[in-house]
Amino acid sequence: MFADISILRVLAIIVDVFLVAFVIYKLIMVIRGTRAVQLVKGITVILTVWFLSGYLGLHTLQWIMQQAVTYGLLAIIIIFQPELRRALEQLGRGRLFQSSTIADEEEVKQSIDHIIKAANYMGKRRIGALISLERETGMNDYIETGITMNAKLTSELLINVFIPNTPLHDGAVILKNNQIMAAGCYLPLSENPFISKELGTRHRAALGVSEVTDAITIAVSEETGGISVTKNGELHRSLDEEALRKLLENELLKQDTNGSSSRWQWGGKKNG
Repeated sequence: MFADISILRVLAIIVDVFLVAFVIYKLIMVIRGTRAVQLVKGITVILTVWFLSGYLGLHTLQWIMQQAVTYGLLAIIIIFQPELRRALEQLGRGRLFQSSTIADEEEVKQSIDHIIKAANYMGKRRIGALISLERETGMNDYIETGITMNAKLTSELLINVFIPNTPLHDGAVILKNNQIMAAGCYLPLSENPFISKELGTRHRAALGVSEVTDAITIAVSEETGGISVTKNGELHRSLDEEALRKLLENELLKQDTNGSSSRWQWGGKKNG
């Protein structure tokens, strides 16, 4: 009887550890690809310094780190408020424990074709557009400012969204995993004082979001019809179809050492 009790106790501990690990893993998935990842890295550095200062006998530094950890819980709640709210919303919808799907290489190529077709169509007709492609850094904060669509990406739908005088033509469209997540989204404006005065709000928003995320954003000028792309705080202007395709393929379809396409990294990174 005691042997049975011991076995049940061991099984309970194993299940307990597994469930805790699973919950932690899912919470990591919630903040993965968001700005919260950088904050987690900062917290890790603070904890590491705290441990090392105690080990090395650096009492003043240890006291400072102790204060940071003591009041850190309140700071974490404040700093991670958007992520905590999103996790609770997903839990309420029953989505927290769903696995995310990542499109394959062929779907990425189809998405690039749709984006280029729509951008060229709007450029020739001088229809202003702003299309942002989510990558590693999550854009849920910006998606929530717009109108949720969750629609399959097609060039026709993209064009219809930006037709002037329609309800969704103002703001940006955010794409993720071959889907239009939302339209009419507000993106942060760049505060770079060296931006050309020729650039309007649309291009400033494209640059702004590229400065705080790793998103690729396509801007179609309403005045000139020119197509521009921003990434990592850089602006590439007046791109033709070939240059636009080459840029998108280089960014979304990573090449391996043999020159063959590896698994895509738009909306989620895969190793292999």
